[in-house]
Amino acid sequence: MKSIITIREYNTEDKSEVINLIRLNIPKYFAVDEEEDFQRYLETERELYYVLLYNQKIVGCGGINFANHHTIGKISWDIFHPDYQGKSLGTKLLKYRLDKLYSLKGIREITVRTSQVAYKFYEKQGFELLETQKDYWAEGFDMYNMKYKRPSFEQQ
Repeated sequence: MKSIITIREYNTEDKSEVINLIRLNIPKYFAVDEEEDFQRYLETERELYYVLLYNQKIVGCGGINFANHHTIGKISWDIFHPDYQGKSLGTKLLKYRLDKLYSLKGIREITVRTSQVAYKFYEKQGFELLETQKDYWAEGFDMYNMKYKRPSFEQQ
């Protein structure tokens, strides 16, 4: 049987399932305090947020936020169930959001802030490292600020 992968917009009924995803990734990918940060993000800071369903089960999520008068798209809060990591699902969700950003007028730059445990994933997807800040997210979780290296938006 072929697996069905669906990406759709997050809705508030998904909250407990996506909160469970971050819990499953603490402390390997997120610091304990980040669960509270993520809940606040979902409630007050979320702009565009998506869930990835694998055979109708939410196994991943990730968002887009904007900065600098909607000229910068920021990839935000990528989280996947540990059993579904390493199966190219994160790549599918990232590509979905990159395509969304490229379809929006005015976007000139795409960035992501991640940690040392995930930055290699973004590097493989075409992001380049701009800077790091030690213990930014929490002790032992450094911040890696990255920018997408796609050819200029001006050429589209």
